[in-house]
Amino acid sequence: MGKDSAARETSQEWKNEKEGKMIQPVILSGGSGTRLWPLSREQMPKQFLRLTSSQSLLQQTVNRLVGLPAASPMLMGHHSHRFLMAEQLREIGQTATLVLEPEGRNTAPAIACAAMLARQHGDDPLLLVLPADHVIGDVSAFQYSVSLATPLAQAGYLVTFGVVPTKPETGYGYIACGASLEGGFHLSAFIEKPDAQRAAQLVESGDYLWNSGMFLLRASTYLDQLERLQPAMLKACQEAVSSAHRDLDFLRLGEEAFRRCPSDSIDYAVMEHCEHAAVVPLDAQWSDIGSFDSLWGALETDAAGNSCKGDVWLTDTQDSLVIAEHRLVATLGIKDVIVVETPDSVLVAHRDNAQQVKQLVAELTQAGRSEPRSAPLVHRPWGSFQAMDSGERYQVKHITVKPGGRLSLQRHHHRAEHWVVVSGTAQVTVDGRSFLVSENQSTYIPIGALHRLENTGKIPLELIEVQSGSYLGEDDIERLDDAYARDSRE
Repeated sequence: MGKDSAARETSQEWKNEKEGKMIQPVILSGGSGTRLWPLSREQMPKQFLRLTSSQSLLQQTVNRLVGLPAASPMLMGHHSHRFLMAEQLREIGQTATLVLEPEGRNTAPAIACAAMLARQHGDDPLLLVLPADHVIGDVSAFQYSVSLATPLAQAGYLVTFGVVPTKPETGYGYIACGASLEGGFHLSAFIEKPDAQRAAQLVESGDYLWNSGMFLLRASTYLDQLERLQPAMLKACQEAVSSAHRDLDFLRLGEEAFRRCPSDSIDYAVMEHCEHAAVVPLDAQWSDIGSFDSLWGALETDAAGNSCKGDVWLTDTQDSLVIAEHRLVATLGIKDVIVVETPDSVLVAHRDNAQQVKQLVAELTQAGRSEPRSAPLVHRPWGSFQAMDSGERYQVKHITVKPGGRLSLQRHHHRAEHWVVVSGTAQVTVDGRSFLVSENQSTYIPIGALHRLENTGKIPLELIEVQSGSYLGEDDIERLDDAYARDSRE
């Protein structure tokens, strides 16, 4: 199932397809990435992290669409990540239709809502469905596989992309290839994640591909199959789309209807039961970065087989992944180990146990720990803040407000705040009085005072905030006006 390297270039005929923007990319950004904790958190999942380059996985996904005959992408994500999605698109100069889900209901409902939205103006495009958190090293090979899949999708097939295996892998599902088609194969069966012996047999046979979770399908064809196989899901998605409403630059799906929708993947809900399912091979240096072991495989290694990021010192260390975010991490006399250091957590694990990090996160969550959900660095639409120190009745934060950023007009009922400007100039409003606070100056916000902080300058505003009071939780906030239409929970 190897590819002909000379055939990687997409045909000129395909590039000049008369339908023009015939493909509607749909990027699914609802994953949580718990196997990459403590790098990935509920509030900052892996698709927004810069794991393999200076761009996040989401940004890489959007940029690999350049050169395809495709419209601006539709980005489906959780409502709590909406400002992260918008900011990361802004950073790379790209635009997208941002569709917000009130909660994750897996891939089948997300794709259904995307298909309905794509058809609202009478169009019936091919949907190129891509997870937001994958790495593809060879973009031209990826685009070539899309060109092979296009005629199949136009002919009514629901097409998935099967990755040509490079080794026996127990962390991926497999796809069994059936009879040959022009550009691909009939999809014979899905194989659940195998054990090591079974994985070796599948790879050796040459008849199986890794299940990538990427698809190309006609919007109407998918909806027809959903009506046949999952009518309750289709009905809930129809109601969620019909009750969708605009919120600033975002489109919010109807909350009540979407929460009623059955949760299922496209594989289980549709693909396994569809007679016209096809698979097109993909040989493009693909990885889903689904575990630290796969991240180790996606990064460059040194002569001893180590991958590292940050301030790391390795002695007598082999075949290990070492990541330092906050301080020096030194290793001595270890092999096949994962070490990940963040400002608030450290993970040490054997590489053979990389898939079990998800279970560890579940145990921490059940124990009521906050670390699986949030990290010290918290992103907001106006900038970010990072916890520096805390104790009984006090907390210290480093706050960054980007140019043009504007915090809500708010008050706190249990804490006072001291602001010390480190860089830039702050426009401060306290109980109706506005004034400027410049570098090395400070101001005080009493308990109950109505206040706002803005950066009207051209450079980022950096300040240290010292909170004091009987309760310092983030939910002690009463917003009276907010440029970003947030509630007190955000």
